[in-house]
Amino acid sequence: MPIDNNSLPYRPCVGVMLINEDGKVWQGERIDTLGAWQMPQGGVDEDESLKYAALRELEEEIGVTADQVEILAETKDWLSYDLPDELLGVVWNGRYKGQKMHWFLMRLTADDSAININTENPEFARWQWGDIESLTGLIVPFKRKVYESLVAQFKPFLKA
Repeated sequence: MPIDNNSLPYRPCVGVMLINEDGKVWQGERIDTLGAWQMPQGGVDEDESLKYAALRELEEEIGVTADQVEILAETKDWLSYDLPDELLGVVWNGRYKGQKMHWFLMRLTADDSAININTENPEFARWQWGDIESLTGLIVPFKRKVYESLVAQFKPFLKA
């Protein structure tokens, strides 16, 4: 029997667009889906502020700590996406139809050695700095509209 995704909520999530001093954006290739790239992101725990969740996810996923970044901006509204049919009922134990995401733009104030993807629970196989324009072509198709909106909101903060 197909799952009625209209009855499921969105999973609250935060994400971080991390840039370096040259305005390049951190991009990581997912360890579980080679060829799929994304930025650090993850769920918001109960009673956790969005800012705290973003800083926690950044440290958990790429080893960068709060004292190694400067927060430049955040999205005005939640950005959401629906899971494709083949993932609905599979990821997150079938509890959500997708994610609603609140994003932060942060600048890395340390050097690249602060980045460590070999974390306790690694999520990325490799990483690179790239142009903001390349993000939408690297992300899985069902998250593309979120990334397009994110690029539009954060691009004015990057160096030309």
